Amino acid sequence: MNAADLTLFVNVADAGSFNKAAQQAGLSTPALSKRISKLEQDLGAQLIHRTTRRLSLTEAGESLYVHAKNIEGQVSDAIASVSAFSQGLTGTIKMSVPTISGELLLAEAVAEFCQKYPNINVDMRLENDFVDLVGEGLDLAIRTGKLEDSSLIAKPLIQSNWIVCCSPSYIERHGEVRDLDALKEHNCLAYTYQAQGSFDWRFTKQGVGQKRVEESVRISGSFATNNAQALRKAALAGFGIVYVPRCCVYEDLQQGKLVAILSDYQPRQLGVYAIYPFTKYLPEKLRLLIEHIKQAYQDKKEYF
Repeated sequence: MNAADLTLFVNVADAGSFNKAAQQAGLSTPALSKRISKLEQDLGAQLIHRTTRRLSLTEAGESLYVHAKNIEGQVSDAIASVSAFSQGLTGTIKMSVPTISGELLLAEAVAEFCQKYPNINVDMRLENDFVDLVGEGLDLAIRTGKLEDSSLIAKPLIQSNWIVCCSPSYIERHGEVRDLDALKEHNCLAYTYQAQGSFDWRFTKQGVGQKRVEESVRISGSFATNNAQALRKAALAGFGIVYVPRCCVYEDLQQGKLVAILSDYQPRQLGVYAIYPFTKYLPEKLRLLIEHIKQAYQDKKEYF
């Protein structure tokens, strides 16, 4: 028994077929079947239930698969770490990033990464839709919010705080907003790029004792958009109140062009993650890029 046989076993389990796994491994199907049978003989346990239509793992096979998958990753890691020194890091990384972070820091950070590793090319798309990484051949995505797809791995980068704000001129014309109910009387501009909460703004507030209480208010207004920069410009022009990620209005807040309101309430907080396919081993170049991006977020943490 050796690591190569364990890798073949993992390939069969992932492919769900001896024929497919044999093609991927460059072996004949009978040769692959013999290798797996020999592995079962050496271990003294049946690993795979074979039928004419499909195959499935036995209980012993399921247990071995978890460990063998880990071994496969460690072997790949060892090879990648050596080749990184002997050959240099090369290749192309295809990634998708949200427009706010892309314009704020990722364009510069990724360009800096490419300068540091001149044999690596990065194809970066700025978009807000949660794309199908595997289907579109993407290696990496940066996304904000909860991860729904369990077939993906999410590495936390930073916590993004949101904020409710408007221009000083809007307050002068329409008065201060002292509580959530008062929002109902104001022109609240909705950010529609989110799974929920576009028109129901959610907050938490200190309740009795140390317990925080969740509260929400249904807002309405004359303008809604899926673009945070469009909302920012509308707010700067004094058209209404916006509820957006703090990072996209941080400099405006510092300069006094926008002011935060409802400071007694805690706005929403969402995690920012680096996401990649669970079934794809994380190459060294991708690991380094994620670490570089994480540091770029930390260098601007005051924005978030």
